[in-house]
Amino acid sequence: MANVMLEVKELTTKYVTRFKEDVYAVDHVSLTLEEGKSLGIAGESGCGKSTLALSLMGYYFPPLHYMSGEIIINGRNITKMKPDDVRKSILGTEIAYIPQSAMNALNPTRKIIHFIEDVILAHDLYINKKEIYERARTLFETLGLPPEVLEKYPVELSGGMKQRTVIAISVLLLPKVLIADEPSSALDVTSQKMVIKMLRHLMEVGLISSMIFITHELPLLYNVTDDIMVMYAGQIVEKASAKDAVFDPLHPYAKGLMGSIIVPEEGLRDVKLAAIPGTPPNLKNPPLGCRFAERCKYVRPECRGVAVGLQNLTGGRTYRCILSEGELREAYKHEKEK
Repeated sequence: MANVMLEVKELTTKYVTRFKEDVYAVDHVSLTLEEGKSLGIAGESGCGKSTLALSLMGYYFPPLHYMSGEIIINGRNITKMKPDDVRKSILGTEIAYIPQSAMNALNPTRKIIHFIEDVILAHDLYINKKEIYERARTLFETLGLPPEVLEKYPVELSGGMKQRTVIAISVLLLPKVLIADEPSSALDVTSQKMVIKMLRHLMEVGLISSMIFITHELPLLYNVTDDIMVMYAGQIVEKASAKDAVFDPLHPYAKGLMGSIIVPEEGLRDVKLAAIPGTPPNLKNPPLGCRFAERCKYVRPECRGVAVGLQNLTGGRTYRCILSEGELREAYKHEKEK
């Protein structure tokens, strides 16, 4: 049985507005990530993907607040630990984070080697700068980055090179779990390919044990991750293998999300694009029933009545809907025949 690197149980986190209103951006989310596996998280903007990533790192700074649930990283429950202990013994070594807009995360007035010194010295006060430089040079060479980058300023690097450099800094301490929050956004196709190749290489050479890759593009996840989890309005609405999530989505939202994206994969190139009508619910006051009900073409009166739980299918697949798998597939078949 594979080792579990990350286990999340019923995690709930919220934002508190300046008017003291609660916005539950992550609502009773559970997931498991095994050693050697990669998990993709997809969904439209505002669904809770990035908030989930911050929550998994223990980054609870106002207006974000932890409410309930457990986050167990390599056997250690960080929700029971003091923030300083999490920072010293968990962040960077057990779990690391590549933020959105990572290209802009580097101070343009400091050389790359200075960022690396800051990261390593925060965890090892007794290492000297020569040892730091040698460790950084070895890592950069392993990841296909020229060592000369260490002596450059961020403004001297291209967008793709800056992104790859941030990734390299994130894995300096060989974390068990790497969370990549839209690491290929704002990059051209060639740079995207290089970033994806680099992330795969991290897994292959054992610099990281497992990975969470966040994006709003399901087809991209198909080429990067083993499984895909789709989020909507702070909740998980479907989790399946990457192949099933892309080629055979089951939940109406997951299917609509897939149908609204141009996909170059064979078998999906000629599929007609279809927009998802409406907008997500206001999470200050989410509906009691299915949160996708107002946008779903297969909605029934009972969808709005009570909270909808996850249904478990064989093979580890789950989805959040009151309709059975057979009912959904019949509805999709009827829709296709129109």
